This record gives sequence, C-alpha cells and structure tokens, in this order.
Amino acid sequence: MSRMVRFHHPEQGARLGLLSEDEASVTDLTVQQPDVFATMATWLATDDPVQAVQTVSRSATPIPLSAVELLSPIEVQELWGAGVTYERSKVARMEESESGGNFYDLVYVAERPEIFFKATPYRVVPPGKPVRIRRDSTWDVPEPELTLVVSATGKIVGYTVGNDMSSRSIEGQNPLYLPQAKTWDGCASVGPAIRVFDEAVNLKDLTIRLVIERAGAVVFDESISTGRMRRTAEELVGFLFREATFPDGVFLMTGTGIVPPDSFTLQSGDVVHITIGDAGTLTNPVA
Repeated sequence: MSRMVRFHHPEQGARLGLLSEDEASVTDLTVQQPDVFATMATWLATDDPVQAVQTVSRSATPIPLSAVELLSPIEVQELWGAGVTYERSKVARMEESESGGNFYDLVYVAERPEIFFKATPYRVVPPGKPVRIRRDSTWDVPEPELTLVVSATGKIVGYTVGNDMSSRSIEGQNPLYLPQAKTWDGCASVGPAIRVFDEAVNLKDLTIRLVIERAGAVVFDESISTGRMRRTAEELVGFLFREATFPDGVFLMTGTGIVPPDSFTLQSGDVVHITIGDAGTLTNPVA
C-alpha cells in the first residue's frame, strides 16, 4: 500500500514523499526521480502515475515526520465538487431549500450529475490548519467527502480525504447562491495522504467517518459507507472531463452522505476530524 504526501522540508522546500506504515516518517520521492516527482503536477502529468510510484525505491533513508510539515496535496490543481450523490444529501438539500427543493430530487436520478467548481489552491488549507465559516452565514457544516485524485489524462490514480465546508443558510435561500455557499477563503481542506492505487482498491467499500469536537467533547460522530453513493467515481470523472482539460491533474470531491442535524451549526473553535479508508484522518480547527 502506498500513501503519498506533499511536505515541506526546512532546507529543501516542498517535496513529494511516501508515508511509512506507522506514519512516523516519509521517504523522499523527489530526490529519487525529480523529473517525475518534482511537483504534484509533474507526477499527475506522467503517462502512468501509478506505475511511477510502483517503481521507486522504498529503501531510501526515511525522514522523521516530526522534521517536516505536511502540506495539502493540492498544489496548482483545481478542486471540484459533486453534489446530491447520496440520498441523505438529497433530502438535506430539499429540506433546507426556501424555494422548494424538487430539483434536487430530479438531479439525484438524472443522467447528468451535479458538478461544480469548489476552490482554487489558494483557498484550500493544509491538514491541521483552520478552515473557516462565513461571517454572513448562520448555518454551517463540514461535509466529509471521498476526494478523487485524477491525472491529466482523466485516470483516477488515488483518493484522499476532503472537507467541503458549506453554508447551508446561504445554499437554502436560493440554488443560484451555490457558489457563495461553497467558495470563500478557507472553504476546504484536503489530505493528509493520497492512497495511490498501486493495488486493487474498491471505492464502494470505504468507510467515511466525521467527528466534531467542541470544548474537548465530541458533539457529533457518524459514519457511512461509500457503497451508499449512487454514482460511480468513473461516472463523475467522465462528466468532469467533458469539454474540460486539466493539464496538471485535478481533485474531485464526490459528495457527502453525512449531514449533521438541522439544529447543529459549526462554531469557531470546533475541531473537525474526517477519516476515509487508508488515506488517514484529516483534522482542522474551525475559525
């Protein structure tokens, strides 16, 4: 099993590496094959990114994880999202809508999925750094999402953990407000590791868990299987790549099946933990 991370070395800058099984160290990939692993973009632009990972040496001297800083795997890539891919998301969208939500029911069963632009790299925060809630929003939630890592040629090469922060109050006012309900500074986080598909991975058999802490106490804890997702990963990527190219690769959030109750809203100081499969746990405080 290979888990790739992007990290900052105090002397060498941003690098790509493989996380050890015990998550205590990283093996530097950039020093081994700088033409392939110079950046996330150069890796995702290769003909076969998965094969490139399979051919690197695991015997290089590891670097203690405590000596580096984990970065978001997103470097110059765009972050996109998919909506209404789980029944729970469909129901939540319909319930919050002030203008009637039957169109959410229709898109849930339609051939064409809902796909939207989520964020530029500038607005995606690294693991451990604060995500934000909007000042002009009164109802805010994290959305834990399986996030696909896709090469320049449209091949799914791995997955990671995504936190799609959302303003339900703005989204519910009018569906045309979706960009404001989804995109602002600190509106998403991705990481910590990319689970590379160097062996068979069933994307319909992963567990997504969301835990929210407030003042040191757990106030929300729920899990769901990706098997509950109505659409396949290949289907979503296929629609994303229709009439659009991504020469540096792209990250695609695949929607959420976990929605906190209507009485819940995030507060500054909360801590969000999202765990998906072998990609690890993405933790972010809330600002």
